Amino acid sequence: MSDQHIASAFDRDLEAIQASIMKMGGLVEAAIMDSAKSLETRDEELAEQVRRGDKAIDALEERINEEAARVIALRAPTAVDLRVILSVLKISANLERIGDYSKNIAKRTGVLLQMAPVSGSPASLRRMAREVELMLKDALDSYIRRDAALAADVIARDADVDQMYNALFREFLTFMMEDPRNITACMHLHFIAKNIERMGDHVTSIAEQVCFLVTGEKPGEARVKGDRTSVDPQLSGARDGEAS
Repeated sequence: MSDQHIASAFDRDLEAIQASIMKMGGLVEAAIMDSAKSLETRDEELAEQVRRGDKAIDALEERINEEAARVIALRAPTAVDLRVILSVLKISANLERIGDYSKNIAKRTGVLLQMAPVSGSPASLRRMAREVELMLKDALDSYIRRDAALAADVIARDADVDQMYNALFREFLTFMMEDPRNITACMHLHFIAKNIERMGDHVTSIAEQVCFLVTGEKPGEARVKGDRTSVDPQLSGARDGEAS
């Protein structure tokens, strides 16, 4: 088989994998917004749709992993091409985690529907989710266009998401101190806010993979996290763990 034929076969394989990445990205974008919308509108049916839809996201990640492994085994990619394949694997893993966080939000929505609503908080969480969804859209666009500048812009915007999280965290603390009956609902809302903040981190990781893919290097400066709850003694003690 000629080198040219091998190269064209690799290009076709890569196009198929990238199509799967974009399909997966579209499902994850929808999951982010639908999970936040179901919370704000108290729509249990939409929340259940998000929970069920996570299976399709997981299936796409599995397909991408299988296709990438097949390409590596059959095409013996060059160092540059291998970098493309490895970036695809890392991007799909980040998308899968964002999907998990969306599912986790939808699960908590079902619990919160049994409680009195906390005024204004679901709308704020939806705005925060919208910012993450827009970041993800731009991160995926930067991948397709191989646009390191757009990817760098996405990385910078994660600071805004962190600040939104910090503001919501303080707001929930205030609600809990003002009325102990708010404590359970506010704890669930805080976990949702933390899930959205973690989504932003995974979107940032996707953007960093784009920078690596285009330049061969990860962004130079270590990014300072805007989430202060892990270091501020007034904010510690109520941080969420990973999504289930």
